[in-house]
Amino acid sequence: MGDDDSMKSGDNKLLNNHSHNNANKTVDRDKEDDEATEKQPLSKRQRKKLLKQQKWEEERDLRKQRRKDRKHQRRLQRQTDCQENEGEDHSRARKRLRREVTPTSLRLVVDCSFDDLMLTKDVHKLHKQIQRCYAENRRACRPVQFYLTSLGGQLKQSMDEKDKGWINWKDISIKFEHYSEVLAKEDVVYLTSDSPNVLTELDPKKAYVIGGLVDHNHHKGITLERAQDQGICHARLPLSSFVQMNSRKVLAVNHVFEIILAYVEKGCWRDAFFSVLPPRKGAKAVAPDPADGDPRDDGQEDQAQARSDPDAPTKTDK
Repeated sequence: MGDDDSMKSGDNKLLNNHSHNNANKTVDRDKEDDEATEKQPLSKRQRKKLLKQQKWEEERDLRKQRRKDRKHQRRLQRQTDCQENEGEDHSRARKRLRREVTPTSLRLVVDCSFDDLMLTKDVHKLHKQIQRCYAENRRACRPVQFYLTSLGGQLKQSMDEKDKGWINWKDISIKFEHYSEVLAKEDVVYLTSDSPNVLTELDPKKAYVIGGLVDHNHHKGITLERAQDQGICHARLPLSSFVQMNSRKVLAVNHVFEIILAYVEKGCWRDAFFSVLPPRKGAKAVAPDPADGDPRDDGQEDQAQARSDPDAPTKTDK
């Protein structure tokens, strides 16, 4: 038994020595590889990257100080602005401005019941137009009673995702129901350029409906058809009586909305059109013919149909 133990002990020693030698060889190879890597010259790109990293580390404190300085300057600027805005004269001016805002009883309604007829990108355009209508009405000296009806589907989803604050909008009546369930039938006038009836003046007791549709002229006459099916009044703005355009006579929902706001304030269709129409339309005033009398009495059909363009026009009165 003693000889066997001796043989086993010897074998173990040999194995341990062999493992130790292998480990040493591995360490030596790693060192050789590291040395070879260190001796290998860096490429131009690697040198630039290394210098850039070193510069970034060296300027860390400088960047921190610059951030502090900018923050301090903004704080001083806010304090200066607050001091300038304070004062008795400024307060009186703001109060006087508030008193000059006189809400009207006129109702403007954006009918959002065309959701299933629009592509997603066109729904996003309509969403932006509604945002513009809301903002302009809030800034107007004589704001109207703004209604948004049939809100749902893609439009509501777009508003939820891109404008979550819409639920806190003020001075607007947002309804999920159709406008026929919200307004009396005899009070409604649907604005559509397909109508043969020319709108010469606004009745403050009426509710004027603008079709919330961006369809690139795929659904011609649909707003007039729906108005006729529901048995409600319809009319078109007297655009051709006052304006001549180089481009198509296409107006977005917000254009129609803003023209109505401008007319309520100015009392003149010509001034309302030219204060709202974008310069790219190349709008020119139509010279009145004395033999034709007042252009507001012109009942001939508007040559432009309510069409949609890539800038989000709608099937409404143009």
